Amino acid sequence: MAASPTTRPRTRRRLGEPRGGAVSATDTAPYGWAPLVVLFLVGLVDRIEASLLAGMLPLIQAEWGFSDTVGGSIPTAAAIASALMAIPAGYLTDRRNRTRIIAIVVLCWALATLGSGLAAGFAMFYAMRVLLAGAEQVDNPAANSLLADYYPPVSRPKVYGWTRMTTYLGGIGTVLAGVLGELVGWRATFVIMAVPGVLVAVICWRLAEPARGHLDRLLARGADAKPAPHPADAPSADPGGAAPPGPRPDADPGPADAPAPEEAAASAPPFGRQLRRVAAIPTLGLLSVGLMLLTTGLLGTAYWMTTFITRAYDVGTAVAGPISGGVSVLGVISGTLAGAWLGRRAHGSIRGGRVVLAAAGTVLGALVLVAALLAESLTPFAVLLLCSSFLGALAIPCVMASVADVVGAHSRGLGFAVLNFLLTLGTALGPLAVGIASDATGSLRTAFLILTVPKLLGGVCMLLCRWTFDRDAQKVLEEARG
Repeated sequence: MAASPTTRPRTRRRLGEPRGGAVSATDTAPYGWAPLVVLFLVGLVDRIEASLLAGMLPLIQAEWGFSDTVGGSIPTAAAIASALMAIPAGYLTDRRNRTRIIAIVVLCWALATLGSGLAAGFAMFYAMRVLLAGAEQVDNPAANSLLADYYPPVSRPKVYGWTRMTTYLGGIGTVLAGVLGELVGWRATFVIMAVPGVLVAVICWRLAEPARGHLDRLLARGADAKPAPHPADAPSADPGGAAPPGPRPDADPGPADAPAPEEAAASAPPFGRQLRRVAAIPTLGLLSVGLMLLTTGLLGTAYWMTTFITRAYDVGTAVAGPISGGVSVLGVISGTLAGAWLGRRAHGSIRGGRVVLAAAGTVLGALVLVAALLAESLTPFAVLLLCSSFLGALAIPCVMASVADVVGAHSRGLGFAVLNFLLTLGTALGPLAVGIASDATGSLRTAFLILTVPKLLGGVCMLLCRWTFDRDAQKVLEEARG
């Protein structure tokens, strides 16, 4: 039997589209869990590719013979390039299709990783690492903005915890690099690890873009609504089957970054005014500075940890890489899950509960790291390092969920860009500071001990947010309601 002329062809459902059509702010995952899985993979590929260098640094130093200061300058130069991209990335996120941005960026990561393995000399290798870091920054505001539109506040500690933990899961790349580097060489390792980036880029291209601020409006107004359909999926306005004015259903719906109808009335404000509003949010500023200081210590020690273990305990990278990376991975996963669980219960039960938990974990993690560095044998060192990693990871879901709660939907890209700008400054300072201190004192252990100070200061900044968080979060809901 021939199909009715008014029958619409069935379209394939994209990843991240709501099941059943209705979206409710009381649903913990109104768009399903597929977006979380995809964005987790994005972050994981990012950190694995960025952390390959740390696992193979002794091998690369042996080939080109550069000093610790030069080795520390690689992530520093990369972080500077990343910082320069932070604010433009936030601007782009608030005005363009975020899933397309991420897909293109992930493909660029893969090409830069491939170029690292094929580099003819140290200068080209150095340039590839800097290019990789610059591209990495572009996806961060887009991914964090998407999460706030896919998931309501009740789920944000969990989803931000899982995706943000990838920032500290570079240990997987360190493990792979340490083992593969000795088996097939550091060049072949970079070439092999470019493949996952290509695969994840293809998956990202199929991820649907949610309407900005839709969940915030539902929460503020206490109502359920259906998301606006894609222009190509809109039903005919004529009950008789005549085509409505404008593009036909089978026509090109226009640019992928065209705003959904329900968000057209509340698009991003002019950039100058938007930047002033974001900069005036006290909680965002304190959390960003606190996380920057924490990152200075965390990534400074993580970058050099494999090298430290080889020097302090006289083992090769095939042993040091798995210990350094494996302990980091176990600590971050368990700490992040615990932080999401504890953060959800602390939120609302005590004043600024999430940020208090983040501050406590940061301070305690720094103190335990000091104890680890004073251990004389490898086994107690590894155990204490695992505890330090666990405690520090408690802050990950709490801080990221808190940032999403205090920045409005149409400025979240810029808000997370400000956060990432300061994070990259911490990333730039940490490895270089360790390299300089190591050359000056002749001891990586001494350099690591110095880097515990910024972690302690970061915990103090997070604690100060206890008195500003509730007020800033309430402003976001009031704006969404209006």
